[in-house]
Amino acid sequence: MRSKIPDVVIRRLVTYLRILTDLDAGPDDYISSAEIGDLAAVNSAQVRKDLALFGEFGKQGVGYPILGLRNELIEILGADRQMNIGIVGVGELGTALARYLTSRKETTPNYRFVVKGLFDVDPDKVGTEIDGVPVRHLHELEQVMASNEIKIGVIAVPAQAAQDVVNYAISKGIKGFLNFAPVRIKVPSHVRIQNSDVTSDLQELGFYL
Repeated sequence: MRSKIPDVVIRRLVTYLRILTDLDAGPDDYISSAEIGDLAAVNSAQVRKDLALFGEFGKQGVGYPILGLRNELIEILGADRQMNIGIVGVGELGTALARYLTSRKETTPNYRFVVKGLFDVDPDKVGTEIDGVPVRHLHELEQVMASNEIKIGVIAVPAQAAQDVVNYAISKGIKGFLNFAPVRIKVPSHVRIQNSDVTSDLQELGFYL
């Protein structure tokens, strides 16, 4: 079923879950689709349509139980599972990402994204540490994966190296990537990749200003 759900729906579900998580709610508190829509910047019909893809969670004329819907979305999104991350490329961006994620885990113990591996090929970086996580050579990826069950690879290498790095990581078993390299990477159909290009996003925003 997961493969049949449009990406845009999953993005909205993530937004709905964040909204519900931020609410200070008790067991008897409800929220309407219109209220969720206002906070998520979509219309109420879209909220109802998105949620109906996964079941009937609300009561007509009453709304959705906040805690109940929150738990349903957590289960749908698998948001109760820890996801171990390996960051490839520990330049300025990779280092910043590693520090942000490790700091977030320290301040929010139930934060689910945990940096378990840092990788580079620069001999000046291999053997150092970032917030207690050692930087390993990329060729140690398989060994680190085996002991830490890394699920997501974060790509923070130069554009010209990104495709080769992803190919190598796929060969070692990683099936999900967040790509910060300014290049589109080709992956097999069973592999998932999300692209995040800060410069392109800024250029797009700049068009409207």
